[in-house]
Amino acid sequence: MEIRPILSAMTRNKTGAILIALQIAFTLAIVVNAVFIINERIRKITRSTGMDVENIIAMDARAIGEDYNKLEMVRADMEILRNLPGVVSASTSQHVPLSGGGWGTELKAQPGEDAPRFNMARYNIDDRIVDTLGLKLDSGRVFHPEEIMYYEDFGHPIEQVLITRVLADEMFPDGGALGATVYNGLDEPGTVVGVIERMHGAWVGWDKLENVVLVPLIPSGAFTRYIVRTEPGERDRLIPVIEETLARSSKDRIIQNIKPMSDLKKRSYSRDTGMAILLSAVIVLLVAITALGIVGLASFLVRQRTKQIGTRRAIGARKFHIVRYFMMENWLMTTFGVVLGTVLAFALNHWLVTQFEMTRLSLVYVPVGILSLWALGLIAVFGPARRAASISPAIATRTV
Repeated sequence: MEIRPILSAMTRNKTGAILIALQIAFTLAIVVNAVFIINERIRKITRSTGMDVENIIAMDARAIGEDYNKLEMVRADMEILRNLPGVVSASTSQHVPLSGGGWGTELKAQPGEDAPRFNMARYNIDDRIVDTLGLKLDSGRVFHPEEIMYYEDFGHPIEQVLITRVLADEMFPDGGALGATVYNGLDEPGTVVGVIERMHGAWVGWDKLENVVLVPLIPSGAFTRYIVRTEPGERDRLIPVIEETLARSSKDRIIQNIKPMSDLKKRSYSRDTGMAILLSAVIVLLVAITALGIVGLASFLVRQRTKQIGTRRAIGARKFHIVRYFMMENWLMTTFGVVLGTVLAFALNHWLVTQFEMTRLSLVYVPVGILSLWALGLIAVFGPARRAASISPAIATRTV
């Protein structure tokens, strides 16, 4: 097939060809960046947390009255929770991972005012937290029960800590984190007794999400949080059982906000999920509009060229040739559009990177987008092309 006659015909209907090419260009630029952002959000939401999120329950416990004994309350509740059928482990923690609320702190690898400070999330926990969260130790050990401190002063010197592997590599790039001494802001020392493979903190949008330190401390005060890990499939059954059992065991405290950790995670990632859904809707809408535009222009050209099509059929053109003509014409318009769209895609991504500190567009998305729009164009034009090929030569060449 000669390309020149097709280009000549396109120049006689410049407006339609230019509009379709521009529509394809904008669609490519927006869809490629949208798909890239969606995949980044999905990767963010589904990344490994290092915890057994699907089998964990979190709840708030608040002592009431003036004569409560916080330590005895916690011990009694832990005894009840750990002995419930279906419970793997239970712990107390000042905060719950992935909840969006927590305590940030700084540690140093060397003492001194000028020593580099490393940011992280801090969790004041008991000796069972590794089993309760389903964490895995990279090296070292868990806390011993006698190492759990009970203090009113949050600034009490840290004596032993567990840190995540990411934090260990950041603080001690040459290795040797296990057994090393770390220092708080007052240069009070603590020993790293264990390194955790992976654990996420509270703030899922923070670039230091995997920087976590665990401190064996049960703070005083009326409020604390309990974390319970269940056997697989037992979580939903145990939520009302736990609530009822703890309520019945003591009237000196109340249990509130009992919910699966997966719900807390879902809430924390709600903005990312919402963005992915919104961008998916935008993609569907843009693709539909582009397909309808291609179909509309092709249908218009078929009606406009009825006599020309009939003439070609009368002099021996087969249906295949008519279909191929319209398919090639659409492919050329699409090609002009995707060339311009490629430039717009990278320009849009550059703007997103500079304005919103987003990730640079991966090159693989553009050729996939180009192939997809080529396929979309050919599929959209196939129906009008078949209708054109079915025009009878006798009717098409009839003098009006």
